[in-house]
Amino acid sequence: MTTALQSPPRRSTSRLQDASLLNGPMLLLRSIKGFRRSQSWAWLASVPLALLGLGVFTFSARAEVALSDLTGPQAAAFLADNLWLFIATILVIFMNAGFAMVEAGMCRQKNAVNILAKNLFVFALAVTAYWVIGYSLMYGGSVIDGWLYFQGLFVDPDPSAALECAAAGDTGCLVPAVDFLFQSAFAGTAATIVSGLVAERVKFGEFVVFSIVLTAFIYPIAGSWQWNGGWLAELGFIDFAGSSIVHSVGGWAGLVGAMLLGPRIGKFVDGKAQAMPGHNMAIATLGALILWIGWYGFNPGSELAMDQYVAYVAVTTTLAAAGGAIAATVLSTITSGKPDLTMIINGILAGLVSITAGCGNMTFAGSWLAGAVGGLIVVVAVAALDSAGIDDPVGAFSVHGVCGVWGTVVIGLWGVDGMDPGAAGIGLLNGGGINQFFIQALGAAAYGIWTVVTCWIAWQIIGGFFGGIRVSEAEETQGLDIGEHGMEAYPDFASS
Repeated sequence: MTTALQSPPRRSTSRLQDASLLNGPMLLLRSIKGFRRSQSWAWLASVPLALLGLGVFTFSARAEVALSDLTGPQAAAFLADNLWLFIATILVIFMNAGFAMVEAGMCRQKNAVNILAKNLFVFALAVTAYWVIGYSLMYGGSVIDGWLYFQGLFVDPDPSAALECAAAGDTGCLVPAVDFLFQSAFAGTAATIVSGLVAERVKFGEFVVFSIVLTAFIYPIAGSWQWNGGWLAELGFIDFAGSSIVHSVGGWAGLVGAMLLGPRIGKFVDGKAQAMPGHNMAIATLGALILWIGWYGFNPGSELAMDQYVAYVAVTTTLAAAGGAIAATVLSTITSGKPDLTMIINGILAGLVSITAGCGNMTFAGSWLAGAVGGLIVVVAVAALDSAGIDDPVGAFSVHGVCGVWGTVVIGLWGVDGMDPGAAGIGLLNGGGINQFFIQALGAAAYGIWTVVTCWIAWQIIGGFFGGIRVSEAEETQGLDIGEHGMEAYPDFASS
């Protein structure tokens, strides 16, 4: 998922219809008769509107002329690649509904509005923060080679470079607008993961501020290390769609918040974890299915082109989800005596996270096995967090954090070099040696350390500035719906 911002070529012009935003104003003013007369300064009031129209006109004119220069096959490939990424983007954005339903369903009724508000609002925050600076930090020009990138504020929508790429016969030539939208959906996913870990006790405003910091700075800087050719990419680190870059970053960020917040009231009694059942497993199940479908935008979309490999990635994604569901169900049945629906849900999600990094570097059998191991891991990880006294209401760290790390390092165990039949093994267990495993482990550790340190600083500063990040005991007992939002999710129903 790499891209780079490029400056549009400069052109000198004397015609208004060919003018850019740089020289357009003076040409526009010169074209107005009698401008030098004092009363004509009133025309200046129309300049902002004229500039807006000029900008739209010149943008569309340049794009239309350049697109018409493409041959039939070039134009078809260009439009197919951009249309596919736009569809994939919609699927990823719709995952916000899945995250909201899973989290709300697995938490208590009195906090449903708060959870839905966080999950809905966080995408608006992520898009805005990523538009202003995050995209530039992630895909801009090099400032500190391999470590830090920047290309100025805001996203440059000029499609000239993408059209020139298509004219040269290349594939995957994406216009900046659709690429930005796709990448911003990933940034929103990282922030949404945090919501599950801090659910039912974090202040809404403080969560909002943290989400802005995460999507504007912490996530983009880390993402550039791989997806913009940074130091991890140079080492040969593989993370096709973000097991570490998106999921583990979100998991580590939320874990720091959960530890600073402490457990919910009543979660631990005499050191033993108490069950706090969710109020609506039907919407939690629906949320899991929405996420599964949305993952077909997340993983196949990360191919960044409509080619022969998109379907391959879709199959590896499906098999891993199936393996995770089966393994988690079997293990939870063995340990608890009956199949646990929450573990089936988390097993599916664990399988999906486990294949996200390697969906382009796994055989079909290897994908199912990676997902199955992820399903086993999530059951163990949920119990381990309870034993450690860490309250994770929906198992978000077990799914995204732990399985994000697993999905990264498994490439170094039985990954293959690409998606072509007969691709050589690059893992320790299939003839590739131990080198790739060490690189994957290093990358997973780097993302963990970076996120824990930066997010601890961010949470501490936000808490110190706003007087803590946790709601009062009375507000938590009453429910965040009333205390934080002044409304209830189910006003016509009494709590049992």
